[in-house]
Amino acid sequence: MTSQKHIHIIGICGVATSAIAIAFKNKGWKVTGSDKGFFPPVSTELEKHGVDFYAGWHPEKIGRPDLVLAATASGTQNPETAYVKENSIPIKSDAEIRGEYFAKKNSIVCAGTWGKTSSTALLSHILLKNNFDPSFVIGGIPISTDPSRFGDSDWSVIEGDEYKSSPWDNRPKFAHLKTTHLLLSAISWDHADLYPTEESYFEVFRNLISKTKFIVANKDNAKVRELVSNAIWYGTKDADYTYREVSQSSNGLDFIINHNSVDYKIHSQLIGKFQAENITGCFAMASEIGIKPEVIIKAIADFKGMKRRLEKRFVGDITVFDDIAHSPEKASTILSNLKEIYSGKVIAIFEPNIGGRSRESIAKYDNAFRNADIVIIPRLTKLKIAENELEQPMEGDELASSISKTHDNVKYIDDDNALVDFIKDSAKKGDCVAFLGSHGFRGMIGETIKALTISPRQQSQ
Repeated sequence: MTSQKHIHIIGICGVATSAIAIAFKNKGWKVTGSDKGFFPPVSTELEKHGVDFYAGWHPEKIGRPDLVLAATASGTQNPETAYVKENSIPIKSDAEIRGEYFAKKNSIVCAGTWGKTSSTALLSHILLKNNFDPSFVIGGIPISTDPSRFGDSDWSVIEGDEYKSSPWDNRPKFAHLKTTHLLLSAISWDHADLYPTEESYFEVFRNLISKTKFIVANKDNAKVRELVSNAIWYGTKDADYTYREVSQSSNGLDFIINHNSVDYKIHSQLIGKFQAENITGCFAMASEIGIKPEVIIKAIADFKGMKRRLEKRFVGDITVFDDIAHSPEKASTILSNLKEIYSGKVIAIFEPNIGGRSRESIAKYDNAFRNADIVIIPRLTKLKIAENELEQPMEGDELASSISKTHDNVKYIDDDNALVDFIKDSAKKGDCVAFLGSHGFRGMIGETIKALTISPRQQSQ
């Protein structure tokens, strides 16, 4: 009888690394993990799948696993990483694991500054529904399926992140994925902490494009058009797959995709007109690999979306959303869609990612929150500057001041309880509250929902 293999994951609470943990657990491996702390929805998913994990770095708890995955965020001075290397235990980055264990002969990679997580999830769903039996890794948690899977076919769908592969490998994660099919959604300078110039950021995409023969690309994105010379194009006009007549409501999206002079009616449960772009890209890729349009359409209608991607956390007189929009550009897109759907105020609570706290990013905040009636900056997560290599990041009060240059109702509230109280007192029937950011908001979303649910003031509106 073959003994059970063991993988230990250092930095398991990241959405991508937790997804990998779940796939290995479902494959029959013993899976353990460690991290600085654990928060829903990742901790909930790990517990649901029976993955063992602990808080803090404790080399004495690791044992002798067959394989160790060290996440980028675990840092260069991690004592568990040092222990693993000292004891010659095989150690790999999550990008290397994706490339070696998940990427198949037909390796579809969804890449781009935005849209890659939603596209990976939807395309994986379409292939699953059509018996392609794909392997996949999604950098997020789908509402109705697992975030990763080992399939038995020659097909895989993997999210291609442009961030660095590991603390010891600055190559983009998608460099490891053996890409044969590329779905490219958008290119716009991001991650200023790693790519200090626009050109340094564009170069990694240029390299990916040059090595990939089959590309489905978004023609509406100027930088994609500039860098890609030969592709199956999708977009709003003059493309192989065009989409139009996009309408949205609180029930989702309806629009038309045209290909080869045939119109296809699309309905999706997703909110946000920008999702029509992602859906069209997935439709194009699925069609190009041989899936019939009518079954693609059915799979799109069945797809329930992602946690933390315009996820409705509460629906009542007031609607509460949770979204990972952690840059001013992404926040702007989310807020414009919410403003179109909801008749009341849009209240935005925003915490940027590391790059969004650099002073180089200040200009991007101009008018980014024009569709929010109230903008709230919470106490920002403390950064380990030595690890992130970001000098003098903006704190909450400075960020609020920067946004105030083009917005007349911005508040910095550094006390979590006070922030929840402010929302409870400010929100009225018909309003929506959007928590936007890459961090977990320290339980404020749940507390806001609780406050709105029990507030006599809201019940009397």
